Amino acid sequence: MKGNILIIDNEKRMCHVVKAALELDKHKVELAFDGDEGVKKFQKGDFDIVITDLKMPGKDGIGVLEAVKKMSPASEVILMTAYATAQTAVEAMQKGAYDYLIKPFDMIELKLKVKQILEKKKLATENVDLKDRLKDKFSIDNIIGQSESMNKVYQMVEKVAPRDATVLIRGESGTGKELIAQAIHQKSQCADGPFIGVNCAALTETLLESELFGHEKGSFTGADKQKPGRFELAVNGTIFLDEIGDVSPATQVKLLRVLQNKEIMRVGGEKTITVNVRTIAATNRELEEQMKDGSFREDLYYRLNVFPIFLPSLRERKEDIPDLISHFLKKNDVPEDKIEPKVVAALMSYSWPGNIRELENIIERMIIMAGDEKIAEVLLPPQILGAAAADSSVSLEIPEEGLSIDQVELDLINNALKKAGGNKSNAAKLLGITRRKLYSMMERLSRSS
Repeated sequence: MKGNILIIDNEKRMCHVVKAALELDKHKVELAFDGDEGVKKFQKGDFDIVITDLKMPGKDGIGVLEAVKKMSPASEVILMTAYATAQTAVEAMQKGAYDYLIKPFDMIELKLKVKQILEKKKLATENVDLKDRLKDKFSIDNIIGQSESMNKVYQMVEKVAPRDATVLIRGESGTGKELIAQAIHQKSQCADGPFIGVNCAALTETLLESELFGHEKGSFTGADKQKPGRFELAVNGTIFLDEIGDVSPATQVKLLRVLQNKEIMRVGGEKTITVNVRTIAATNRELEEQMKDGSFREDLYYRLNVFPIFLPSLRERKEDIPDLISHFLKKNDVPEDKIEPKVVAALMSYSWPGNIRELENIIERMIIMAGDEKIAEVLLPPQILGAAAADSSVSLEIPEEGLSIDQVELDLINNALKKAGGNKSNAAKLLGITRRKLYSMMERLSRSS
């Protein structure tokens, strides 16, 4: 990584020597020959690093350090001095200097310090960018669906996110429980901390306990070193306990202690460890039924169920299906017009037992099968074609006095608009026609009424 560097020293020869050495590494270097000139140049430029002498006429190195840190806390300062004392070093470090070098110094040592600073700045920038991308990815705006039931979920997330309350997310498998948990974390006060997830159903009781709480060296066969658990890794952040209903009664007792006291004990350990962690749990099980048969502790249930959020199944929010289809097409770099309207209508007629996960998998499969061709009805799985056929077999009884074809068309359009939440593009897809055709029909019917 190349940097912008300002060198300040009243010894002009020293300035030029350091400049020449740093320019060999392709850094952009500017010079100033006293402290006041250096501060003025810093104000006008954009410098990653300032390398300044300590003893200079006018503003000395400490004065330069203070001015630089006031204007740009992210810029680093290295002091050069031939008169270093322990007191000078302590004062420089207290005021924010990155380091100091005693003249005469090895130019390789200076280059190494410059490299360390720039690598540190690059890592910090990458971390900020990553956090920004994660915030975008898991923000409420990026969770697909504008149905009434999903808007209620968004409102719940906004209310609970800033607080430290434990959240229990309920919903069928594939409804997006982890996405909601991540959105809560990103909007919380611990958003800068880690988000650590664990699928409680995927591990045996022994492995789950070790994963959650960690273990000491030699605590069991194969434990050849100490290992921190997920709760420790999530300190000052959020732990997401997915499929909490699958946890054994023995592990439930230990989870209860964490929620009550914010303390854990590693497997094979003898001391408790305090963990400042926010807990979000999720389940697709009926915990109330599990409490009745004794497989889920009542006290743990009430500790987890401080703020429940219920995610609707996809069949309960079918009006969101067109938006979800568009999202999955875009995710695979496929234009929306590649899918035929009849396919969208068929997908909306299906009950989706696997919810959003099932929809995404089917869209991806059809994209692969279609290749360069349109995504047509023939590519739909048999169970969806069957549901579409059953849904399309509408029986319309004609009354004795007859009926108006225009009124039938108007009723169909109104029903489609209602089902699509007023979105005309989605309503057209439901009717198996183009948006232009829908507008044409609506215009004709409005003239005839």
